Amino acid sequence: MNKMKSIGGPDPSMRRPAIFCEHLHHVRYFTLSGRRRSVLPQDMSKPVNKRLSNAFEDTNRPNKQFYQMIEEFRETLEVLPLSLSDTVEAHRICVCVRKRPLNNKEVTKNDIDVVSIPGNGTLLLHEPKQKVDLTKYLDNQVFHFDYSFDESSTNDLVYRFTAKPLVQTIFDGGMATCFAYGQTGSGKTHTMGGDFSGKSQNSAKGIYAMAAQDVFALLKQRRYSSLDLCPYVTFFEIYNSKVFDLLNKKAKLRVLEDEKQQVQVVGLQEMYVSCAEDVIKMIEMGSACRTSGQTSANANSSRSHAILQVILRRRNQVHGKFSLVDLAGNERGIDVRSSDRQTLVETAEINRSLLALKECIRSLGMDSHHIPFRMSKLTQVLRDSFIGENSRTCMIAMVSPGMSSCDSTVNTLRYADRYSQKTLDATPV
Repeated sequence: MNKMKSIGGPDPSMRRPAIFCEHLHHVRYFTLSGRRRSVLPQDMSKPVNKRLSNAFEDTNRPNKQFYQMIEEFRETLEVLPLSLSDTVEAHRICVCVRKRPLNNKEVTKNDIDVVSIPGNGTLLLHEPKQKVDLTKYLDNQVFHFDYSFDESSTNDLVYRFTAKPLVQTIFDGGMATCFAYGQTGSGKTHTMGGDFSGKSQNSAKGIYAMAAQDVFALLKQRRYSSLDLCPYVTFFEIYNSKVFDLLNKKAKLRVLEDEKQQVQVVGLQEMYVSCAEDVIKMIEMGSACRTSGQTSANANSSRSHAILQVILRRRNQVHGKFSLVDLAGNERGIDVRSSDRQTLVETAEINRSLLALKECIRSLGMDSHHIPFRMSKLTQVLRDSFIGENSRTCMIAMVSPGMSSCDSTVNTLRYADRYSQKTLDATPV
């Protein structure tokens, strides 16, 4: 699982080579200290690489010094990106991180890329800092996850290592959950829902649709065709602790527990589907109804949690369920442009539900007898994903690479980091 490493001074008694190809005066060794490791911060008072300095001499960048230091740092990295031919490891809880490219807005503002992904599950955050004497330096924080995807990674590659391994789980009678988490504008909806161009959506290129395609491919196999499994789909959103059916004109739904303590979403329509194309049409129809709002990162931010569920029924009983979740953006109050009370309440509710989700996943990873799923509507409707031995979960933490998003990126990485400690290491399945 993932381990976050912060930055500090090295301990000479515990020196070991870092992940870098060579050791420069400003990048020496990792230091073990519990769950933290360190590399020496880069000091901007030191001379920078002359070749890089000349290369960017005419670059009109507000943070040119930081840009040069980050580029110099990257030259020391051994880059081993994931590929489709790499082996997929099985985990009960899998935590990944995906970096998107700089967008047009960031490029126009000459924002700089402060995130590096050498591969092998590693992410480095080059956090720009300034000392009291105004000397600039980089705090190079190192995070480790099960998988890390750089800005060149396609949705096909991300799907192969995240949601695809979970499809088999629902055919084996289990519950699977895959969710995308991160700041608004970090790429969650693109990853889950596919390509967007204005209001048009190509859902076939998102994880929702890819999972549906694999479900129908398995249904055609001889070993499952004899089980008489029937596929159904639900698509709903949770907004301000209220649940709405995205496939039924946003009808308001109730979440109740029955006499067997099973959570039921009363009124939610399960739609029978006969092919992946049916699912894609429902994704596009439901996505068009989703609640959105404005934040500093995105003028059309999804302000609700959207949950697509693919359900396999056998003789009218649930055989397996795959919940694919596009979470609302994890904005802080200061990231929301509106001073409207309703908007601030909305942001607080989103963050409360994300905290509840984190606690449930941590409890699941520690095999706790108590899963606090009643903390929010989000965790209530996902209750059956947190119980039972045959349940698997994957989290995709989405990060924006720009220096302007550095604080939000740090928050996302720390949130993802807390999903796994040594006691939460995934159990091979």
